Amino acid sequence: VVYLVVFHLSFVMFVWSYGKTIFTSPATPSKEFCLSKADKEQYEKEERPESQQEILRRAAKDLPIYTTTASRAIRYCDRCQLIKPDRCHHCSACDVCVLKMDHHCPWVNNCVGFSNYKFFLLFLMYSLLYCLFVAATVLQYFIKFWTNELPDTHAKFHVLFLFFVAAMFFISILSLFSYHCWLVGKNRSTIETFRAPTFRNGPDKNGFSLGCSKNLREVFGDEKKYWLLPIFTSLGDGCNFPTRLVIMDPEQLAVSSQNEPAKSSVANQSFPTRPLSESQNRLLSGDCQWVETGPEEENVKSG
Repeated sequence: VVYLVVFHLSFVMFVWSYGKTIFTSPATPSKEFCLSKADKEQYEKEERPESQQEILRRAAKDLPIYTTTASRAIRYCDRCQLIKPDRCHHCSACDVCVLKMDHHCPWVNNCVGFSNYKFFLLFLMYSLLYCLFVAATVLQYFIKFWTNELPDTHAKFHVLFLFFVAAMFFISILSLFSYHCWLVGKNRSTIETFRAPTFRNGPDKNGFSLGCSKNLREVFGDEKKYWLLPIFTSLGDGCNFPTRLVIMDPEQLAVSSQNEPAKSSVANQSFPTRPLSESQNRLLSGDCQWVETGPEEENVKSG
């Protein structure tokens, strides 16, 4: 009975997570990031990149954008004709800009981003458990196969095949799942791992990291009872992300220390209410400066 319950439960959660990962549409930027008709016409008429950037800077003046390109230009998508929010990238396969894009996954034929990243993680986790469960239950018959204790039937080849497939998938999924757990702990996407986001003070691979606990809650939400269920509980709207305090030059730090304590860029940022609760987001309550401690964060300075 226990065997059947565990088997069916793991299978149901696996299929549920897999379906949510496949059929959840990638989240796209809101209309506020689109250029107005006048700005769009003026942008298309301009031939000089400097003039085009001036138009984009004017349009992005009131937008919650803190990252730029490596050349300090406004991130703009000519294909979608919109200013890219932080952590947003254009997917050539889906032909759309995806919020907090991680990668385009051929296994699910969909983009993995803000709208379905939690589902993707749960899909990997339940796939891992399902493969482990299958391999563990077949192991005793696999041992009997090598000790010639298994009856000489065609079924023994099925047992051999099933064990090797489950074990191979377990090893491959374990490496992928471990990598994405590391990404969640660092609050990075796969794209940001290979190309660090550029802030006002330069590239910073840990610019969006708020500490392991808060990074985990940003993906899975505040309600721990919903963490293992493939329902959307991620914090935020996908367009605006809290950023930690990055290093300032000595002159700016001296001026800020004389006038007022330095504040991180998250002081005036807030997540919209969670889908499952109307209470205030605890990521933004209490301490306003999120500064990680450790070898990677030696250059981080608090106010």
